[in-house]
Amino acid sequence: MSSQTTNKNLLKRLSKLMEKNKELLQQLKKLQEAYNKILEENDRLQAKIEHLKSKGITDTESSETSTLLRFKMATVLFVDIQGFSKLHQETNSHEIIDELDKIFFEFDQIAQKYNIERIKTIGDTYMCAGGVPVKNITNPIDVVLAALEMRYQLYEMESTRRQNGNAIWDIRMGLHTGPVIATTMGKKKVSYNLKGDTVNIASRMQAASQKGEINISVMTYELIREYFDCEYVGKMPVKYMGDVEMYRVLGLKKEFSSDPKGIFPNETFTVKYLLRQFSDLQEIILDKLEKELPPYLYYHNFKHTIDVVSQAELIGIGEGVSDHDLLLLKTAALFHDAGHTIGYDNHEQLGTEIARKILPMYKYTPDQIDKICELIMATKLPPNPKTLLEKIICDADLDYLGRADFIPVSNTLYEELKAQNKISDINEWNKLQVKFISNHQYFTETANRLREVNKQKQIERIKKLIK
Repeated sequence: MSSQTTNKNLLKRLSKLMEKNKELLQQLKKLQEAYNKILEENDRLQAKIEHLKSKGITDTESSETSTLLRFKMATVLFVDIQGFSKLHQETNSHEIIDELDKIFFEFDQIAQKYNIERIKTIGDTYMCAGGVPVKNITNPIDVVLAALEMRYQLYEMESTRRQNGNAIWDIRMGLHTGPVIATTMGKKKVSYNLKGDTVNIASRMQAASQKGEINISVMTYELIREYFDCEYVGKMPVKYMGDVEMYRVLGLKKEFSSDPKGIFPNETFTVKYLLRQFSDLQEIILDKLEKELPPYLYYHNFKHTIDVVSQAELIGIGEGVSDHDLLLLKTAALFHDAGHTIGYDNHEQLGTEIARKILPMYKYTPDQIDKICELIMATKLPPNPKTLLEKIICDADLDYLGRADFIPVSNTLYEELKAQNKISDINEWNKLQVKFISNHQYFTETANRLREVNKQKQIERIKKLIK
């Protein structure tokens, strides 16, 4: 055998080995992704279980156990109450403790308002965290809002109790956002102990703050700077972390505040906040759809919901609607088929019932929920929208009529109806489709511009399929 032939054979073998190696790497990547998803799902379920236990929702009386939970993004707040040592020297110790307890009680009320978990108190230091035990994307904003309100509440208590202006209590605060490990303890009342660099950095932020200041790390700053006025303080050396940049929170930006001091948010802020929170709500609802929708819903599945949410946003932006109306549209699109988890023929009404149950937990107002439910009902066929928002959601719901993938998507709807014995002949189905599309109209200029031309092409394509 010649050396040239040998080389060719060797190259073939190497090529095959490289291909095999590539396949193995792809398989490894998929396995790693699957493993990561399992870990995330386990953490999420553990967090839900512990959250339910903390609310007293449990049917077990098992002995006290300890569980480790990982949170990729939590915001830790340390609050140091200044003045305790001074009071200890000048006042009755029982009065000191009572007054400190009242302060901590007020802090607990504020933490609860912003869905923040009280971790512990150590002497005159109060520690709490957002994003624990229920993970959410808004926890940096929640904790900064809570910090501003805690400081305000302390000073209000001081001015009420000491009219002469000789304030005794003061406050120093520090925050940081990052991953934490939580240890849960307890059976009836679950408590959390947090560990990790995030806790240490938050503590360092607090230690570096002056009286009355709220110091945050650059990590927290990047997540909240859209909403709050902050000023750069400098760099803080942190063990094993190097220098961490530090900012001081001044208050809500003027356009987001209902008061001159920038403490309490206004309606504009709330809409921005709910739009940011929407990803958390969407994850919950899509997870519900994926798990609870009947298997024969080949068309009305969670993918269809994603499509409608995306298209409602796209058409809404194209029609120039406000942020508030965009929020209503996206939320209605998210819930418009949620009723399929309960029943098929009346799913719009059932979807409104699910929305009315869930949305109050996400700080939607009664008026917003009413409007969202009206939008859900507007998707009931045949569409007859009255308002611009109703026109947008109807166009988003039937967007597929003008898409290039219309026929395969239409076939999934046929299979769905066939599985329920609502139709059995594909030829009859195609005739119905031609009739439906021919009578259909998009209601908004944006949808007409995007889909009407393709929709007319679909009619011709289906006609050719009819025998």
